[in-house]
Amino acid sequence: MDPISNPYSPGAGTPPPELAGRGELRERVRIGIARLRRGNPAKSVLMVGLRGVGKTVLLDQMRTDAEAAGVHTIRIEAPEGRSLPALLAPQLRLALLRLSRVEAAKDMAQRGLRALAGFAKALKVTYNDIEVGLDFDPEPGLADNGDLESDLAALLEQAGSAARQGDTALVIFIDELQYVGEGELAALISALHRCAQSRLPVTVVGAGLPQLRGRAGNAKSYAERLFDYPEIGPLSQAEAAIAIVKPAEDEGVKFEAEAVGLVVDQTRGYPYFLQEWGKHAWDVAEQSPITKLDVERATGEAIAALDESFFRVRFDRLTPAEKKYLRAMAELGAGPHRSGDIAEKLGRRVTALGPTRNSLIAKGMIWSPNHGDTAFTVPLFDEFMKRIMPGDEWDAT
Repeated sequence: MDPISNPYSPGAGTPPPELAGRGELRERVRIGIARLRRGNPAKSVLMVGLRGVGKTVLLDQMRTDAEAAGVHTIRIEAPEGRSLPALLAPQLRLALLRLSRVEAAKDMAQRGLRALAGFAKALKVTYNDIEVGLDFDPEPGLADNGDLESDLAALLEQAGSAARQGDTALVIFIDELQYVGEGELAALISALHRCAQSRLPVTVVGAGLPQLRGRAGNAKSYAERLFDYPEIGPLSQAEAAIAIVKPAEDEGVKFEAEAVGLVVDQTRGYPYFLQEWGKHAWDVAEQSPITKLDVERATGEAIAALDESFFRVRFDRLTPAEKKYLRAMAELGAGPHRSGDIAEKLGRRVTALGPTRNSLIAKGMIWSPNHGDTAFTVPLFDEFMKRIMPGDEWDAT
């Protein structure tokens, strides 16, 4: 079939042609933002889930939904090695400049820009990666103490006051939130708490790996009351079938029922994998309908593509010791696994493997569902580890 018409879109954060199974959560977030805009309380939202479940796509769709309703938004991604103040400051500047063009919010927004100037100047020593254009001189005593927790609270309060004057809300969308340092996460939570206490229309919609729940709780004990933590998982069989079938139908192409079932089984319902299998099934099929045989032929190509991109990019960041740890996990199965069982597989003591395990958690490769348990953050990574480190040689000392 014509590859130019192929509707499937595997990629990092690339919107799928059909965003199946996420409507209920989108509506929950829409209602929460609308409540805030009216001065009613609503929790911030931190979506948690494994790699490949579509958190980034969903985050971006929620932002599109919010902006369509007239809400002011900012969007940041928290990569490793960047400070939260450095990421927030330029985006807050843009939001405040937009608010300053709303006549009712102009004065408050300009005061917010003065607060931002003081914030950046005071914290530059601590966070030397802050780079932001300054439109106004700082106002002495406003967000310029040099303490991140108090200054960020003052800054978001001012931005929230401007949003309230402008009859809107400010929604901060943050991806990969698990990479934000604990002290910076604590400051963000404290600032949101202050805004909530003052009923200011400021909220966060964030996304991150499952360990984000524990990190937020460690940062501030009241985080569990400030946030909802919806878990984003694989799609149900019916939802996954829609994600595969509808994009093809929109192009006038059918899937045989057995072919759909095989795609769902092979992908376990994970949205990223559905796009990969859909793309390759389309490319190998000669005509409609796409058959089970087409999907079987496409499976090898889909796995090879995942091995060279989705999986390999993560594998290449690992040290030899980390690779060996993950290979031992894979030998035990998909998981989760007890840390003691992994250590036994490696012939090591649990305490000796602690630094390796902690490093893998910091890199976002594994997480701990319960105390003493270890699980992959990347679905099907156990199968990949067996393919890329086959046989028994990995276990050689």
